[in-house]
Amino acid sequence: MADFGIIVIGGGVVGLAVAERLAGRGDVLLLERRPHHGTETSSRNSEVIHAGLYYPEGSLKARLCVRGNVLLYELCARHGIAHRKLGKIVVATRAEELPAIDTLLARGVANGAPLRRLTGEEARAMEPHVRVVGALDSPSTGVVSAHELMDFYARSAQAKGALIQTRSEVVGIERAGALYRLTVVTGDETEVVTSERVVNAAGLESDTMAGLAGIDVDAAGYRLYYCKGSYFALTPRKWGLISRLVYPVPGNESLGVHAVIDVAGRVRFGPDVEYLPSRQIDYAVDESLRAAFGESARRFLPEVADEDLTPDISGVRAKLQPKGAPVRDFVVQEESARGLAGFVNLIGIDSPGLTSSPAIAEYVETLIG
Repeated sequence: MADFGIIVIGGGVVGLAVAERLAGRGDVLLLERRPHHGTETSSRNSEVIHAGLYYPEGSLKARLCVRGNVLLYELCARHGIAHRKLGKIVVATRAEELPAIDTLLARGVANGAPLRRLTGEEARAMEPHVRVVGALDSPSTGVVSAHELMDFYARSAQAKGALIQTRSEVVGIERAGALYRLTVVTGDETEVVTSERVVNAAGLESDTMAGLAGIDVDAAGYRLYYCKGSYFALTPRKWGLISRLVYPVPGNESLGVHAVIDVAGRVRFGPDVEYLPSRQIDYAVDESLRAAFGESARRFLPEVADEDLTPDISGVRAKLQPKGAPVRDFVVQEESARGLAGFVNLIGIDSPGLTSSPAIAEYVETLIG
């Protein structure tokens, strides 16, 4: 039996950021069930550094996104992590959408995001190929290499003395006096490790981990719902149609199929929204979705034809709200009130989790004492 000061469950971008932040504060162990860190949600997304304009004022998503935006750019510049501060415009393509643009502007300004309202003419001067009657300019939006960011967190955590153990699945959590006893399956071996404090950053299985610790996840509102999002890549000969990220007015369940440019200059459209009826994950991108993606793209970029699009990646997000329900905030909760002192749950960390990762880690440090 090994004893640790802090155990972090989950090696996605948030778990890695937390381990990196807490490393050096006693013995830190990060447990990841996959053969390598960051192979699930953290590496299957738009890789956007968000500004913080979509989230209700005072929410954790708003606060941690705005703070994370600043911290992440500083981190990338200091450590040579690939990123591009491209900026973004959120476009109204019809007059009826202009009130939604004004609502976003007010919300983003209240959150502290730098934003500028654009007329259609001003927006077209910035992006001549985009159909737009009015827009928001978000100059602090950008993109980052999620893989380079996670590799940095992992290297830095290990350099500070943290142990990262992959192929290690937590199958049991129990309170034993002042310690937590975690049963961990690694290959054909089962071992028990103990820790004074535990951070549950298990992403898609974070509600499962909360349940193992004895929390009624339904009563707590911690039940997760899997939501798949697919992407289609734009043919390279049309990459020059845009010079920054272009988003539509957001819908009720997502930010909408948007155009994103990655750090290498590739243009993709996505993600769409497909709630999965079970927790079975299939990352295949259905080629029959091409026409739907083409239609979504042409709403704001009319020169995109269906034949310009090819299936790319997909990812699965863990959402706290079922299909059709109002969007929920992040859960970042120290569970002393449930008799689990020193146990911190990070549940429902969907977008803007990547942007927020350094700020989430900073916040967890204050919670864990």
